[in-house]
Amino acid sequence: MKHSRRKFLKTTAFSSLAATAVFNGISQTIPSLQKQENGSPDKKVFLFQGDSITDGNRTRNNDWNHVLGHGYAYLIASRLWYDNVDKGLMFYNRGISGNRVKDLEARWKEDALDLKPDVLSIMVGINDVIAVVENWEPATIEQFESSYKNILDQTKNNLPNTLIVLCEPFMLPLGWVNKKTEIWQTEIKIRQELVKKLAENYEAIFIELQKPFDEACKKAPADYWIWDGVHPMPAGHELITRLWIEEIKKKIPGLK
Repeated sequence: MKHSRRKFLKTTAFSSLAATAVFNGISQTIPSLQKQENGSPDKKVFLFQGDSITDGNRTRNNDWNHVLGHGYAYLIASRLWYDNVDKGLMFYNRGISGNRVKDLEARWKEDALDLKPDVLSIMVGINDVIAVVENWEPATIEQFESSYKNILDQTKNNLPNTLIVLCEPFMLPLGWVNKKTEIWQTEIKIRQELVKKLAENYEAIFIELQKPFDEACKKAPADYWIWDGVHPMPAGHELITRLWIEEIKKKIPGLK
């Protein structure tokens, strides 16, 4: 499994580099991220942070055909942009495949605080579970909590008016999870409960995802929603999108 994961990450990295090389050649014809950032001062900025589920194989250049990735972050942005043309919304995706909470902590100023989001959505934790299950330099739950609290404290101190959204880590009994189901269930439940508690303590929106995915399996098999136990299928990303938008609309008046 470790060998397969390394192979997958190398392939993904090569593909991303190749895409960057191609699009850098036509970057002058594409609206730059900097120009978008310097737009209307009244716009509301949305930032998605997390791991591969958020990353969605996004590009790292000015290619707006791919810059938001192909997952729930892209779906949310496309819907809200379309339905709120007059609101001056802006969306950024800074998810990075393979990231754990400590990785977000290490890049928080540049990839979160400096973007000054009005809405900050975080989905992280599944790689922390994988690290424990596969014994890949695992962090204790105390270390997980400390890093998570640190990024939330930084956000609250520097951006007190930012609306924070914490997405529950989730899984289904497929792929990796099937090999060591019991430890997966134990480790993810601890982190699910902690993320929910942090949402309460920091007055953040909590997006429950495990129960909705479990209930979705009554409509269709698990692999209809998540292909490997961890990464959503298109229908799984749509599930996240609908739940996310539903909760955000309750907090932002006038958002369609």
